[in-house]
Amino acid sequence: MRAAGDAFEQRACAELEVAGLRLLARNYTSRYGELDLIMSHGGTVVFVEVRYRKNSGYGDAAASVTAAKQGKLILAAQHWLAAHPRYRRSPCRFDVVSYDGPAENAQMHWLRDAFEVS
Repeated sequence: MRAAGDAFEQRACAELEVAGLRLLARNYTSRYGELDLIMSHGGTVVFVEVRYRKNSGYGDAAASVTAAKQGKLILAAQHWLAAHPRYRRSPCRFDVVSYDGPAENAQMHWLRDAFEVS
């Protein structure tokens, strides 16, 4: 399954770059978890969670980014920002890019500002 995840992360990165985002980091790992893609978009740091689900029996891919997962992403993003002081004062957002269904037919769904830091 990791290979499928890697393929969809690469696909999401390429599609986001076409949309004007610039890759800053990929698969950033901290003790809080992993950030799939960290990108820049017009001065905003964008933390992107990429999700793929072949079968929607347990909900679609975007729905799998639960409140608990959001909390881990926020902590990991804070860790990344602390390690990269150049971006500390930049506006930030969390996007979710999801793909559902058979891999060869899965369409990208891009949720900008998918959740907010409270």
